[in-house]
Amino acid sequence: MSIVLQRGQTKKGAEEALSRLQEVAREQAERFAPYAAQAKEAAVQRIEQARGWTAPRLHSAAQRVEDTVAPRVAELLSTAAQKVDPAPAPPRRKLPRALVYVGAGVLGLAAVYAVLRLRQAAQDAEWHAHLENAREQVRQTRQQLAARARQTRGKLWDSPEAAETAAPPEAAATGSTSSELNSQIKQ
Repeated sequence: MSIVLQRGQTKKGAEEALSRLQEVAREQAERFAPYAAQAKEAAVQRIEQARGWTAPRLHSAAQRVEDTVAPRVAELLSTAAQKVDPAPAPPRRKLPRALVYVGAGVLGLAAVYAVLRLRQAAQDAEWHAHLENAREQVRQTRQQLAARARQTRGKLWDSPEAAETAAPPEAAATGSTSSELNSQIKQ
């Protein structure tokens, strides 16, 4: 017999055995179905009873572990963490919000004050510049008047009438004031 035929017969035999087993399984399923439903109901009841019995015991066990074991474990873990930590960070101190707000307000006021002072300083510098210009103009005017006074005095001393009545030019050169000169001219 060839291998292909042998395989075909083996395959048929397996299929027949499988169909027989399926038929037996169906018969047994029909026969045991009521028993399985009862077993299922009984199992559900037993599970509910077990859960009802177990839940309070688990709750009390959890309370005992929390009250006795957990603090010890937590202490051990924190001690281990302190030993392992290379350099514990210094505790960070937070500033109260009010202090932060007051500090920001003070900085704002200081900035406003600085701006006002700078503006005032700029105005003062401008005023001083104008004052210096005015002083320079007064100096120039004084120098011009002094030059004219010297010219006028020179003309007066050169005239023959003035030479007889007035003081010699040496007196004027020694530091006479304009009021003294005016009084000499009127004489």
